[in-house]
Amino acid sequence: MEDSRREILEELRREVENCRKCPLWKTRKKPVFGEGPVDAEIMLIGLGPGYHENIEGRPFVGAAGKLLDKLLELAGLNRTEVYITNVMKCYLPENKASEEEIEACTPYLDKQIEIIQPRIMVALGNVAAEYLFKKFGLKRQSMGKIHGKIYRVSSLILQAEIIPMYHPASALRNPPLRTVLMEDWRKLGEHLKNSMNRV
Repeated sequence: MEDSRREILEELRREVENCRKCPLWKTRKKPVFGEGPVDAEIMLIGLGPGYHENIEGRPFVGAAGKLLDKLLELAGLNRTEVYITNVMKCYLPENKASEEEIEACTPYLDKQIEIIQPRIMVALGNVAAEYLFKKFGLKRQSMGKIHGKIYRVSSLILQAEIIPMYHPASALRNPPLRTVLMEDWRKLGEHLKNSMNRV
């Protein structure tokens, strides 16, 4: 079962590597599909690749990635046990994506969610949170109101929790946010411990 899921995921990766659905393919060096175990219980979803990610073809390898590693540690996690991906798979020169670009790219994320079936989806930043809220019919609110909270969702193929968080890059731009982020990730760690004890 796991092997066939891995094969489907690899097929999807090849599809992303050949994608020309929006103009962003023209400025990418390497598409950033995502990485992590195919049976990961936790999926982290950011906005899209920055400069370093575009060169390496891996998610969260720049300064925001270093902070993310520390945040994962606070929650008692490390990279090898979570699946990390983005809403957008190609380099975003302005760190922004248009509605059309998001619409062209999100079917790939939908398929990743479907294949991996995470128990928890951590939405890093506004774009990821807005997309997941819309996808699962939740009311859109500001990150200031929803960060660190747990939203239970279900569909025909999935029962999961969405936990919106500030994007690590926002804490680099706005240092006071770092404390908020650290607290949210600490709470996530407690939530994980408690839910493991219940299982």
